[in-house]
Amino acid sequence: MNQSGKDIKITEVCLRDGSHAVAHQFTEQQVRNVIRALDEAGMHYIEVSHGDGLGGSTIQYGRSLVDEMKLIEAAVEEAKQSKIAVLLLPGIGTVHELKEACKCGAKLVRVATHVTEADVSAQHINMARELGMEALGFLMMAHSAPVEVLVEQAKLMESYGAEAVYVTDSAGALLPHEVRERVKALRDNLDIEVGFHGHNNLSVAVANTLAAIEEGATRIDGSVRCLGAGAGNTQTEVLLAVMDRMGYVIDIDLYKMMDLAEDVVGPLIPGSQEIKKGSLVLGYAGVYSSFLLHAERAARKFGIDPRDILIELGKMKVVGGQEDMILDLAANLAKKQTVEAGT
Repeated sequence: MNQSGKDIKITEVCLRDGSHAVAHQFTEQQVRNVIRALDEAGMHYIEVSHGDGLGGSTIQYGRSLVDEMKLIEAAVEEAKQSKIAVLLLPGIGTVHELKEACKCGAKLVRVATHVTEADVSAQHINMARELGMEALGFLMMAHSAPVEVLVEQAKLMESYGAEAVYVTDSAGALLPHEVRERVKALRDNLDIEVGFHGHNNLSVAVANTLAAIEEGATRIDGSVRCLGAGAGNTQTEVLLAVMDRMGYVIDIDLYKMMDLAEDVVGPLIPGSQEIKKGSLVLGYAGVYSSFLLHAERAARKFGIDPRDILIELGKMKVVGGQEDMILDLAANLAKKQTVEAGT
């Protein structure tokens, strides 16, 4: 552990993961305002793209209000010291979108796959490196595979040219001891940096992030005001305050982060980012955090409890990209419950 904190790089994800929380309706002016404030505070990286990554603006995942390339261009214009990052899920985004984002000025891409499917990331990681971008691997739903599988998949991403690999707790299902185990395993088996991305569905995102840092993770994600899918992510300004109390020296202005959290990001949040029953079930059942809004919509349509949908999705071990299964599942659950009620 490097108590100085100088090796720790923080990526702010409120304009990417937070896109889920606002149904992908960020305006260009909102993005400019947030980027300007984060840049002035000294944030290292700021991720800007559709919640499901480049190319995610579709009927299936939700249409963006503003084309993400326009938002990336606006972010680059406002960022004087912060680097603009993007997320790409192979199969949703392609090398075409990656090249476009690079032309717009994005400097870093996290290539995200399900924890057992790192092999689909090779083309995108290679292309990012050819384009001169930082290319990092992002193993989603890290709770859903044995540690040895996580290591094997991370080593694949390393072999493709990834400069870091993240333990990504997409469901907010991991507990601190499980984070420690996974981060330590990657640290012991990789020659590149290790990162951690948390969700707060079980109210342990900050604790999980600290556990990751203590085990040697140097790439860390946070989201101002917890703005993100489910109950949101590790709350950036809270994490920075705790790290400061612990003696880490991070070159990000804590007061400015507190101010922008309250004055700039706060007004964008449609409802409070708290742990309600839906997001709690996400963590409990181990379901991808961005599934919550889809499950709630389907539940309203078929007159059933969204928790029943989420529990079933957990049993099915669904992965990111399978949102199209939710309506069919909800219809079948409603039919089953109607039959049971009549017997």
